[in-house]
Amino acid sequence: MFAPILVLIIAYIVGSIPFGLIIVRMKTGRDIRSIESGRTGGTNAMRAAGFWAGIFTALCDILKSFGCVYLARAMVPGNHWVEVLAPALAVVGHNYSIFLTERTESGSIRLRGGAGGAPTVGGALGLWFPMVLFIAPIGIGILYFIGYASLATLSVPIIATLVFAYRAYIGISPWEYVAYGIITAIILAWALRPNFRRLIAGNERLVGFRARRKKRETTAQ
Repeated sequence: MFAPILVLIIAYIVGSIPFGLIIVRMKTGRDIRSIESGRTGGTNAMRAAGFWAGIFTALCDILKSFGCVYLARAMVPGNHWVEVLAPALAVVGHNYSIFLTERTESGSIRLRGGAGGAPTVGGALGLWFPMVLFIAPIGIGILYFIGYASLATLSVPIIATLVFAYRAYIGISPWEYVAYGIITAIILAWALRPNFRRLIAGNERLVGFRARRKKRETTAQ
């Protein structure tokens, strides 16, 4: 029992590494937690320090959970549940980092972090790398044509769930992998609650095609 527990602890700690905070601070000297959404993921890093800072942050966050899958396979070979839970805990660490503990005005303790999109991608790719052929085009399509980053983010675990379920159904993938998509969907949906409230209220930030069209219409008026 020691090896699985050790893997999961390491996975949470690795997931907790706030690459967005580190990269933005190195480039600009600013604290990403005080900028826009206050999250430490690639989207907010891009707002805080530019395109390449955002891309590099996202890649680092992807590698966190991707690496945790291989750590699980190396330390607990053949245990599919550990393979699933290790990247899932990396996502938890990303969203609720032990390194970003702070005290609120009410005196309670809270853990800061990101929304979990990039590490969710990394875990899915670690479990089955060709998943990128499904996640990338669909996620980018949602982001560009529908225009909401929150929906594109949530699409990642949903796509992973459907693809893993199909692969398990035809007998070429373990059913435990389906649990990865379900668990991370719950984690991301919880983290994205503020975005969904803004989406319902009609004031969520637009990007992509619809944002450009709205800008042209506003300019024309």
